[in-house]
Amino acid sequence: MSFWDFFEGLHTLFTQQWDTSLVRVLLIFVGFLLIYLGYRQTLEPLLMIPMGIGIVAVNAGVLYFEAKEAAAGNLFVAPLISDPIELMKYLQLDFLQPVYNFTFSNGLIACLVFMGIGAITDIDYLIAKPWMSMMLAAGAELGTIATLPIAVASGLTPKEAASVALVGGADGPVVLFGSIRLAPQIFVPLSVVAYVYLSLCYACYPYMIKGLVPKSKRGIKMDLKDIPKISPGEKFAFATIACGVLSLLFPMGAPLFASFFVGVAVKEARINRYVELLSGPVLYGSTFFLGFTLGALLSADIIMNSTVAKLLGLGMLALFLSGVGGLAAGMIWMKFSKKPFNPLVGIAGVSCVPTTAKVAQKCAFESNKLAMITPYAMGPNVAGVITTAILGSIYVGIVPEFFK
Repeated sequence: MSFWDFFEGLHTLFTQQWDTSLVRVLLIFVGFLLIYLGYRQTLEPLLMIPMGIGIVAVNAGVLYFEAKEAAAGNLFVAPLISDPIELMKYLQLDFLQPVYNFTFSNGLIACLVFMGIGAITDIDYLIAKPWMSMMLAAGAELGTIATLPIAVASGLTPKEAASVALVGGADGPVVLFGSIRLAPQIFVPLSVVAYVYLSLCYACYPYMIKGLVPKSKRGIKMDLKDIPKISPGEKFAFATIACGVLSLLFPMGAPLFASFFVGVAVKEARINRYVELLSGPVLYGSTFFLGFTLGALLSADIIMNSTVAKLLGLGMLALFLSGVGGLAAGMIWMKFSKKPFNPLVGIAGVSCVPTTAKVAQKCAFESNKLAMITPYAMGPNVAGVITTAILGSIYVGIVPEFFK
């Protein structure tokens, strides 16, 4: 027995190919960076801290299972296993394998997050101003639509292109749901890219807003008295009817629609124990395992996939175009609105609930201390969840049929 047998993580670092070892070191650094940025609240700590720890541990904890010549691996998760016999072995060997196979690969984790989001979402303004909310949300899907042909032109397959285009909706569960069905081979890096970029929305969108919208328009004050009161009964009826109609029209997205609207329904029905369950243990538990498992999936062999660089660039492009589309829709609505309208409401249509609505309010407040636009921004913010799920359903249902 040699010295290296006591420290297999170091041993594999020096015996693997140099490029693999280098990527492992870089990923460990990235993991520590995400942990630090999450701790400092620069990025979303709920996701970034468990994700960062997962990235650090999976790239540090590499070992040889058999002979020194055997392939190196880890004790976290093997996402590419499909053979039933091999899968049974890994379900008993890797501690996150059951979490991945029973919640990620079937879309359950995305649906659990949607349930929790529904239970904490206020849909008053969406119902009060449905036309405005849906139009702004549709404008904010520019990246989801425009990135698809761009991604195909860059060399991705249509299914891979549709998966990366969904990043433009800024809705992590939809990216998970769509990519695992369309392009499982890029599911892991794409999901990590999506969630890291969603955290960066809060840091980068304010600069986009300041660069594209004049200060005089950013500070437009909107009349809160213009928002009508919506009763719990009306919101409950809307949630149940919308769930049925959307599921009928877009059946591939029915699990996401059902998950989101059941959260809204129990909230408006005032079933407090269910609301506490969905908005607490379900939402935060699934968010924790989402971040931690995604981090553990990001090993060196995954990140060394040749398509990852394209995913990084296309994901950034999709979110940029969606932000531009939302602001453009807001500017157009402002021009034709008979009442004062702040165009920053448009960027809230990028459905990272409630981050983009908070970004819009923050930028408006910096320009005018009296500009309160959050209630208005929540309309397109919630509508964006619906439009992104609709596009995800369309992509999952149509792209495989058109490009067999």
